[in-house]
Amino acid sequence: MKEPIVLSVNEVVSRIAEFNTIIDARSPSEFAEDHLPGAISAPVLDDAQRAEVGTVNAKVGAFEAKRLGAALVSRNIGDLLQTRFADKPRDWKPLVYCWRGGNRSGALATVMARIGWRTCVIDGGYKAYRRKVIEDLQTMAPTLNLIVLGGRTGSAKSRLLETLAARGEQVLDLERLACHRGSVLGAWPESAQPAQRRFESLVWNELRQFNRERPIFVESESRKIGQCQVPDPLIHAIRASNIVIAEADRTVRSRFLLDEYEHFRADVPGLHGLLDKLVVLHGAKRVADWKTLIGEDRWLELVDSLLIEHYDPSYDRSMKRNFSRLEQAPVVTLHDTDEPSLQQAADALVALSRQMNAGLTAPHPSDRSAPDSAPPSTAP
Repeated sequence: MKEPIVLSVNEVVSRIAEFNTIIDARSPSEFAEDHLPGAISAPVLDDAQRAEVGTVNAKVGAFEAKRLGAALVSRNIGDLLQTRFADKPRDWKPLVYCWRGGNRSGALATVMARIGWRTCVIDGGYKAYRRKVIEDLQTMAPTLNLIVLGGRTGSAKSRLLETLAARGEQVLDLERLACHRGSVLGAWPESAQPAQRRFESLVWNELRQFNRERPIFVESESRKIGQCQVPDPLIHAIRASNIVIAEADRTVRSRFLLDEYEHFRADVPGLHGLLDKLVVLHGAKRVADWKTLIGEDRWLELVDSLLIEHYDPSYDRSMKRNFSRLEQAPVVTLHDTDEPSLQQAADALVALSRQMNAGLTAPHPSDRSAPDSAPPSTAP
């Protein structure tokens, strides 16, 4: 009689591409908080049923709770076999896990194995996976070959990272993983941020696939991106790495931000609420002035004022505090944020990354009068 194959979490991660389906047998809320890369949710107890079993355990006893749980799990497994997994072929190879690799995944995996599918389970379940994520982030971060992209708000850093990624460069886009641009106005419209554990899993999954001998481009993020906190080992690695500054005129940045934050035109009350959070920093009168600009449809003036009075000073202070190599950083200049300008800046970034990898010192930019055809690699 066939039994599930028990694998350590290290074996699972090294062989993860071998499994046809990764099945999370926990409840939907547990799955939503975090799960293995590529996993699907196939709960053997939903949230309400899990709560019901817990209540019976607390008020009646463990035996009665187990009897109820077994009945619910059996019915749910039957439903899964007749619906979600009804079309799976004989050679299907699923991986199943639950919280600790015990009753829930064990029940589902045992039935699957005895049907004839080559079924594996994770020894220790999600908890073992979570420990691995934490440990790997600690050990991987210091070994990363990071090139940090700095630059004031609106200098199209995220677009530059997208351009680099499209060209096959290694990019760790933390704002994309966090579903947030990082500032008080940075929430993505109609996109909720992941839970902290989920964010860390997403970061871990990106890092483990990188070639650590090649450069990895990453933005100079704060510790928090919205409600997501960058893992400490990674933030320390970012701040100790080589940095390149993306620089653009304020007029270019204002136009870019006006386009990027177009959604606020349709949600003026929401924008007012976010601006109210800046009263503590800039006072009620300044925030009222910004709201007046909104009411008078003077959007470009609003963006320009926010850059001058809030974003640029705040960013400059943060960069000076957190990046000791800032004064020696080379600069990549964007004359615009259109596609040709982004491609030109990406060329310069790749060239600089090669210099840094070769241990060469990037030219110090004391001369800003170099012709446009020269590599834009000068420092402030």
